[in-house]
Amino acid sequence: MIKSQCLDVKSLEDRAKVIRRHVVSMLAKAGSGHPGSSLSTVDLLVALFYSKLRHNPQQPAWPDRDRFVLSKGHACPALYAVLAENGYFGVDKLDTLRQFGSILQGHPSMKITPGIEISGGSLGQGLSVGLGIALAAKLDKKDYRTYVMLGDGELAEGQVWEAAMAASHYKADNLCAIIDQNGLQIDGFIHEIMSSYPIPDKWRGFGWHVIEINGHDCKAILTAYDEAEKIKGKPTVIVAKTIKGKGVSFMENQVDWHGKAPSMEEAERALAELK
Repeated sequence: MIKSQCLDVKSLEDRAKVIRRHVVSMLAKAGSGHPGSSLSTVDLLVALFYSKLRHNPQQPAWPDRDRFVLSKGHACPALYAVLAENGYFGVDKLDTLRQFGSILQGHPSMKITPGIEISGGSLGQGLSVGLGIALAAKLDKKDYRTYVMLGDGELAEGQVWEAAMAASHYKADNLCAIIDQNGLQIDGFIHEIMSSYPIPDKWRGFGWHVIEINGHDCKAILTAYDEAEKIKGKPTVIVAKTIKGKGVSFMENQVDWHGKAPSMEEAERALAELK
């Protein structure tokens, strides 16, 4: 059985800087992509893959692995960087992001990229798929867990709430949703476009166990993952308050960086901040 490396908080913070540097570099080379949404997810992904998730990079389809579903598929550069650093494929592949013939497409593909559980792109679908995986585990009497990451803008999709209601009804306590609450989507602030606030109260109303954290505090993230694993009889959602573009001062909390890649000059500035 293969498990995460269980890195301590300082080591996770160091790994997060490495992942953020990869994200900036690969997007600058690609000339397109989503830096803001990718950078806000990094600490949550690093803590999960390095200290919680049960997985095997040498055997991505290992039947007893925990599953991670990236419902907000446009944030895949961060996931690709984490997968590469964990050994699912060579780190050199990151430079091929969005290139013709690359295994790293602009949105994740389960058919060509090791470590990707579902193909993403159309928002709102990940929680439904994750619930199906979680229920299959129960039917097969398997103990693996399923984690699904959603964006807060994605919560405007009605399918999310159908899945939330079904997960509670079927007592899917092996399912953990992670909300990347960075407050912004492609058109602007969430509260101006289609407010889903108060997010924690809505999930409580659907029968979920709710944990609220700072999504950039690795210690708080690890504590939340541990708590979610102990909850029985209902699914858990971690509402993680994050900052879009986290780690790069001129990208932080700026909607313009939702789907605009940095120029090479901007990338150099960003990388200097991430040393």
